[in-house]
Amino acid sequence: MLVFTDQSELWQGPEMSLPSLQPVIQISHQIDILIIGCGPVFGDEPEGLRRGLRQHGIVLEWMDTGAACRTYNVLLAEDRRLAAALIAVE
Repeated sequence: MLVFTDQSELWQGPEMSLPSLQPVIQISHQIDILIIGCGPVFGDEPEGLRRGLRQHGIVLEWMDTGAACRTYNVLLAEDRRLAAALIAVE
């Protein structure tokens, strides 16, 4: 799921790549932070993903999905400009 401050949409992932995150990159002028919830367990982020997002002015915060949901809510309450890409946890 891709979660924005004003809407949510299905994510054509969960491949973690710049092409799969194009909906986020397209609105990079509206967000500063992308939180990625990588599933139930914290894992390694894909090579080059952080650098590629940074080229669009987006800071990547990589964490497990539970932590990503909590962090998203805290930052949203602080009126931060952010989005989240979340892999579902069963």
